Amino acid sequence: MKKVRLPSWLLAAAVAGVMSAAPAMAQTSLKMAYALSANSHYGAGGEAFAKSIEASTDGRIKVQQFANSALGGEREVIEGLQLGTIDLAIVSTGATLNFVPKTGVFDIPFLFRDLPHARSVLDSKIGQDLLGEFNKRGLVALAWGEQGFRHLTNNTRAVKTPEDIKGLKIRTTENPIHIAAFRHLGVLATPMAWPEVSTALQQGTIDGQENPLSVIVSAKLPQLQKYLSLTSHVYAPAVVMVSPSVWGPLSDEDKEKLKAAALDGAKAMRAFVDNVEVSGVEEVKSQGMQVDEVDYAAFAKAVEPVYPQYYKQFGQELVDSIRNFQ
Repeated sequence: MKKVRLPSWLLAAAVAGVMSAAPAMAQTSLKMAYALSANSHYGAGGEAFAKSIEASTDGRIKVQQFANSALGGEREVIEGLQLGTIDLAIVSTGATLNFVPKTGVFDIPFLFRDLPHARSVLDSKIGQDLLGEFNKRGLVALAWGEQGFRHLTNNTRAVKTPEDIKGLKIRTTENPIHIAAFRHLGVLATPMAWPEVSTALQQGTIDGQENPLSVIVSAKLPQLQKYLSLTSHVYAPAVVMVSPSVWGPLSDEDKEKLKAAALDGAKAMRAFVDNVEVSGVEEVKSQGMQVDEVDYAAFAKAVEPVYPQYYKQFGQELVDSIRNFQ
């Protein structure tokens, strides 16, 4: 039988095709999505992640960032991770609890004493075990990022006591844990996707919203709100995630590099929060916002009757282990 000699160009193309199909691709670009601006704590985390993975893979893996909900709201982004249409994301637990309900335990009001307490819990076995829960929902969580403690802003009146907050129409995330506490306080809690909030505030559809200082500053909320109350009512983690369709084919070495990049992103978010907790109050004051301290103990006492609901939902042992963590 006569042998057929392939042209050199065709042989080269065939080899290239085989090479591109191999798990260790020569180069790939991953899409990372998040809801906030590039100059936010999410942006800081995304940039640190991108630099870390590019450096550790000698440029073989690059990250393209899509800020400001360019690829959809947080729910859509998480669904995109599951479907493989989005590669990487940084999202709030306000969105993840709809997919991994146990993560909602961190959203219980007045659960954490301060930032060191919250960070130590997330870095402990408690936090790491909860990252593992994502695998059961077709998701891969790489690291806990951070937003900081949530505070209240509004356009109606200064809020210093639980009495002051009654009757205000406040935007919340789609988070039943937050909503239960706010409604107990007499707030007209209004779940709303983040991209809709600015318009709703401008039109007066809602009186206010609640978010960490990192969001309040980066989203330019002083231009839309008169009053900031330092309620510190909920600590807000974030989660750095990767799509299983990206994660699965990776070598063990590249998986470790992706985990390391996520931790670098998380560190950058914490550093951003540390800075904005100091500078953010002065920043919003300079833009004309009235900033008020609140009666923290009175607020904590006011939501205590809701805790049995949280015990039933998450288990009193887990809630108390977080509350009392040293």
